[in-house]
Amino acid sequence: MADKLYRSNPFKRRGKNWIDVFLFLGPSLAGFAIFYLIPFAMGFFYSFQDSTLDGSFVGLENYKELLASGSFRNAAANTFLFTFVSVPLILVLSLIAALLLNRKLFIRNWLQTAFVLPLVVPAASVVMIWQILFDWNGSVNAWMQSLHLERIDWMKSDWSVGVLAVVYSWKNIGYNIILFLAGLQSIPKDYYETADIEGAGTFRKTIHITLVYLTPTMFLVVLMSIINSFKIFRETYLIAGDYPYDRIYMLQHYMNNMFLSLDIQKLTAAASLMVGCILILVTLMLFIERRFRQFID
Repeated sequence: MADKLYRSNPFKRRGKNWIDVFLFLGPSLAGFAIFYLIPFAMGFFYSFQDSTLDGSFVGLENYKELLASGSFRNAAANTFLFTFVSVPLILVLSLIAALLLNRKLFIRNWLQTAFVLPLVVPAASVVMIWQILFDWNGSVNAWMQSLHLERIDWMKSDWSVGVLAVVYSWKNIGYNIILFLAGLQSIPKDYYETADIEGAGTFRKTIHITLVYLTPTMFLVVLMSIINSFKIFRETYLIAGDYPYDRIYMLQHYMNNMFLSLDIQKLTAAASLMVGCILILVTLMLFIERRFRQFID
């Protein structure tokens, strides 16, 4: 009887479900709060003080000094320039590769393995490969010399941004291809069959069917690519060190150097500004994606 009353009471069932959810998510939420949320909140608080120990409130003074710093402005400009150049590049490349892999190719499995393999390669191994290629005595300069062309110090010239974009694309293109393939395979085949009956060509089917129904996946790929573009610091640091060439001096380099000099106030202020910019970009992308969904529906 009691069991029957429990089943007929939706509020008790809902309460039990919330308890189950909390028990499953509690450890993960606790770890996220301890190692990410609480340290960031403390850092955000420190960005308004003149010292981390018995400091006094100084308002936006740390942010004013930060924005007046030439090295910070240079790092911010390089970071956002790299993001706005590399993200569209990897979006186009991964979409073209996914469209090719979605066809029945006899080397399809080999290509899928080749694209996904960089995901499991450690960053140190990636750096070693690219140093072999783009070092002063690397393979690329050896090939150029064999063609009677001058050697280029790739990581200490304006070409360093291009090398970094190639490393970023090679490292992250596989993940984007997986997402695009999942989106392509979720498009109903009936749409393409109807378009064939009506005499639509490949170009029209790609524009009016494939790209339209891939748009939600594209938003996800763009968001993930933006986040991954800020992780290129690992490769840049391992290749060029604390103070790389001026064109590839990123925000993470600036914050790392502030940490080494124990300038915690500028470090936390820079981190807060970077997180704020990322949140603005993500919010804007989600807003556009929501409006696009409403337009399609």
